[in-house]
Amino acid sequence: MTEQTYQLFPTHNVPIKAYVNGVQLEQQALQQLRNLAELPFIHHHVAAMPDVHWGMGATIGSVIATNGAVIPAAVGVDIGCGMVAQRTNLTASDLPDDLGPLRSAIEAAIPHGRTNDGGRGDRGAWEAPPRRVEQGLARLQPRLANIVKKHPKIERAADRASLHAGTLGGGNHFVEACLDEEQRVWIMIHSGSRGIGNRIGTHFIELARKEMERHFIKLPDKDLAYLVEGSESFDDYVEAVHWAQEYAKLNRDLMMAAALEALSNTLKDRKVECDCGAVNCHHNYVQKERHFGADVLLTRKGAVSARTGELGIIPGSMGAKSFIVEGKGNRDSFCSCSHGAGRVMSRGEAKRRFTVEDHERATEGVECRKDAGVLDETPGAYKDIDAVMEAQKDLVEIRHTLKQVLCVKG
Repeated sequence: MTEQTYQLFPTHNVPIKAYVNGVQLEQQALQQLRNLAELPFIHHHVAAMPDVHWGMGATIGSVIATNGAVIPAAVGVDIGCGMVAQRTNLTASDLPDDLGPLRSAIEAAIPHGRTNDGGRGDRGAWEAPPRRVEQGLARLQPRLANIVKKHPKIERAADRASLHAGTLGGGNHFVEACLDEEQRVWIMIHSGSRGIGNRIGTHFIELARKEMERHFIKLPDKDLAYLVEGSESFDDYVEAVHWAQEYAKLNRDLMMAAALEALSNTLKDRKVECDCGAVNCHHNYVQKERHFGADVLLTRKGAVSARTGELGIIPGSMGAKSFIVEGKGNRDSFCSCSHGAGRVMSRGEAKRRFTVEDHERATEGVECRKDAGVLDETPGAYKDIDAVMEAQKDLVEIRHTLKQVLCVKG
């Protein structure tokens, strides 16, 4: 590396290395990073990706190595949230001029959005799970039952896990059809562990807060409450997180199969096949890794693993472009990269600032929702994806540039 591509922020404990050259780093997010870096069990430094922005407890877009403790809020409540992308044998010329019917077909095949508090009858959940969902969950259900036995507060969400598997959710989750630089058609999906992951996250955040109260531990932010390695809650949390990661990956795999089937059914005269393996990556999770001479628990909150040669996905906003990338194994980023463009304003601010007409202009050429209900996801609410990619040029190499032509939002 010929130049330092991160900004260094010293603290009283470990420094912060932030890959934010040319992109915004809000003061509120920087303070959160400082709060993290001051914790005694943080290993070596805290890394911030170029899409970094404020989040609950820990910034979204942060990578945290810890010794002997884990911070549930630093993992977040959408455990295992991530991306999957699949290249097909189709090219742009195979797609119809009007993509409306294809969007309708995908929306019919994949429950999305939210009504009725996530229960039966919710348009974002199954009334009764299809056979393929039940078969996919069969391997995971015994482990979930063991987790529930020890933590009955998550039972209600666990009972709904089969209704949410293979469903999209809302917010920034999406299904997209994209074209790469050679006009090949890709399907790309962003989603996570749905209601069960959320409940696991909130439950263990509550347990961590109680642990801090029990031991009279004062923190700069109550959402930095942690669980100590060796404790029963720590072991249960790590097991529950790993389960939620597997559930989230299954969720994306089920949706990918449904989206490809919808594409095939829409293009009745063209057989749809996949011409390479899918790229599938988490960006809200924790796992054991080795960095700077120590075995640590590495938390990526809104960040993707980018080890040397490892493929990942960095999506832009629904009117921009996205990237399939290959990791460079940069040690200072803990072999990580951004998980997207990153927000520059809150959802409420986006709804106040932008109009439907603004959104229509920003998403011109993309078959997607163009109504007030998605203004919080309009492209102007996000950072410039080109600037984000430039800021992490030492973390990843771009392998494919994808342009969205269709987007399904919850």
